[in-house]
Amino acid sequence: MIKFSLICDQDHEFEAWFSSGQDFEKQRKRGLVECPSCGSIKVGKSLMAPRVSGTKKSADQSVPMAAMPQPQLTAEMVEQLRQIKKHVEANAENVGEKFPEEARKIHYGESEARGIYGKASLDEAASLAEEGVNVLPIPDLPEEKN
Repeated sequence: MIKFSLICDQDHEFEAWFSSGQDFEKQRKRGLVECPSCGSIKVGKSLMAPRVSGTKKSADQSVPMAAMPQPQLTAEMVEQLRQIKKHVEANAENVGEKFPEEARKIHYGESEARGIYGKASLDEAASLAEEGVNVLPIPDLPEEKN
């Protein structure tokens, strides 16, 4: 079973479970997926946060972030992510691979409090979250994958 974060054309967000992505699409096309708030059947997938668990996993596992059938909404979201990324890069220090170490130092008061960004594996991100270190993923943008 897969849990999807969904959104209707009235911007109501909700979650639903499906046996597969294909099952969701079949049900959506038949009008069987309905917003519990307003009853709209114009429903699509919304951005989903990565599932980060505390178990040991290999660092090369990928986590799907979003899959949206509405191209105009996807373009708007990518542009918003682009602006967020620009803001982070303009207002924070790139610490690269030292991100987990530096985030901990800032969290525990061992280093100057400031905005930073860099790289971390899923295991490192899970460990930081377990320690209460406030971090957020910065997704790769489409032009960065070419």
